[in-house]
Amino acid sequence: MSKAGHKPILTEGETAVAEFVPDARTYWRDHAWMAALAMAGGMAILWAIGNPHVWAGAIGGLAAVAVRAWYLASEELAVRWVLTEEQLLGPGGRRMRIDEITKLRSLGSAVQVITRAGDKHLLKYQADREATLSRLRQAGAGRGA
Repeated sequence: MSKAGHKPILTEGETAVAEFVPDARTYWRDHAWMAALAMAGGMAILWAIGNPHVWAGAIGGLAAVAVRAWYLASEELAVRWVLTEEQLLGPGGRRMRIDEITKLRSLGSAVQVITRAGDKHLLKYQADREATLSRLRQAGAGRGA
């Protein structure tokens, strides 16, 4: 998907009232935590199976997460979510009316949006997750079924 596909297109008469973008610092911080967990997990597995080279688990965990982070950074940091007075618009043509959003949750630095139909969407790597949740709630999202 091209970067142009990450910015929602407003229809005629729609006005953006807020935009939610991923934060680069939060992206790299989250990946540092994932790397630390992957390193510890890799070492624990090697220790548990009796491998004398436990340190290799740390290198493998770090390498796996570092490659993933580097490879996906341009895609993940290009994603834009736009809130209008009536809808939340996301990448790839995602559109949901505010009154269809029944639940909002925080997952790490992300905000999960759940619709009445059960669709789940993530607004990832939010610098201020609580501000994102608050703005969506102010718009009327997450008031239940």
